[in-house]
Amino acid sequence: MIVDPITSKIPVQAWMEKPSTQTVMNALQSDGRDARFVGGCVRDSLIGRSEISNIDIATPIEPDGVIALLEQAGLRAIPTGLEHGTITAVFEGEIFEITTLRRDIDTDGRHAKIAFSDNWLTDAQRRDFTINAIYCDVKGALYDPFGGSKDLKSGKVRFVGNAEKRISEDFLRILRFFRFYAHFGSNTPDAEAISACTKSAGKLKTLSGDRIRSELIKWLAAHSPIESLKHGTSCGVIANILNFSPDTSTFSKLETLVSAEHSLRIPDPVRRLALLMSHINPSKNTSQHLNFPRKTKRRLEAMLASTADISPTLDDTAVHREIYRLGVEYVVDVALMNWAQSAAQDDVTWKTFIDSVTHWRAPQFPISGQDIVDLGIPPGHQVGQVLNEVEEWWIAGNFQSTRAKILSEAGAVVTKYKGATDQ
Repeated sequence: MIVDPITSKIPVQAWMEKPSTQTVMNALQSDGRDARFVGGCVRDSLIGRSEISNIDIATPIEPDGVIALLEQAGLRAIPTGLEHGTITAVFEGEIFEITTLRRDIDTDGRHAKIAFSDNWLTDAQRRDFTINAIYCDVKGALYDPFGGSKDLKSGKVRFVGNAEKRISEDFLRILRFFRFYAHFGSNTPDAEAISACTKSAGKLKTLSGDRIRSELIKWLAAHSPIESLKHGTSCGVIANILNFSPDTSTFSKLETLVSAEHSLRIPDPVRRLALLMSHINPSKNTSQHLNFPRKTKRRLEAMLASTADISPTLDDTAVHREIYRLGVEYVVDVALMNWAQSAAQDDVTWKTFIDSVTHWRAPQFPISGQDIVDLGIPPGHQVGQVLNEVEEWWIAGNFQSTRAKILSEAGAVVTKYKGATDQ
């Protein structure tokens, strides 16, 4: 249903009044044509979020015209997505994504061929959800043709128009539905949307791993993604992107993990993914096709493969050894995974333990290979052997020894090695 185009006004937001925003909007409107904010910046303002990091702008001006207007105003214009009508404006280090109004000519579930338009309603009709099809001018007047602001207020995530048609245009919208439901939904999910997502869930396998990964991580980053994940599992979505379905016990553990993360103020989507996958054989990492960056992939694999008993039962020396050897991130990850597996909710002991881990700073080993050479060991593999033995002694003493004491111990170890060599 199309409602009155100008539904209401919102107070002019601080981000709208910033000199950088005003400069970009003035440039785009300098020839008398319109430009409006759209998408996340409008949506987030409607729910009272003050931190707006991404500003998207829509305009009927075609890309070449946008570039000309920006450059005429002394702004840097980058043709980041000309085929989609997107130009990036950069001013005083801030980035603005400016996209020409569009209509779809052809879609295949992965890519769309578009034509430029000067019709705001046509542009709105090709967007995914009503809450993302809200436009706002510089004075705060909303253009909300599908009642997205009302849906946002009531916690409803709803496709624009026919859900099956929107999904057939881009199958990634299935994941986007569950991601936005996790972030903005507060009621039973829209029945038409759930039906359409279930019907097309198998099409997710046609998407690239990079696109799936990006949406999945944003989904898992929601304050509490659990209900959305449950619905996604029952629709067959999780099985089609991760090749397995979490069971009831896994969701129970995830609830413990999410609660623990919030109590410590360290929510993390990669850790949540590891928990979802924790019942799977580590050798069958089903996320390989998602093309995680190497560092993230190693972190995920480390959590899945860990059998370390990192818990409040460890003494300080043992905990500090783990942090020194493996890093704070690893120890916190494994501790939180173990906490979730233990199903101990609101456990003060666990929280105190992890707090202590995050605040302990591993010292630097005070001596080097040159010190061992100076003590009489010639350069070579024995230097490393002596250094490792002395370092283990230092760790066993909970890193308390001074450099002088460490050098004294190193001297004793060097004497031992020399004696063995002389025999």
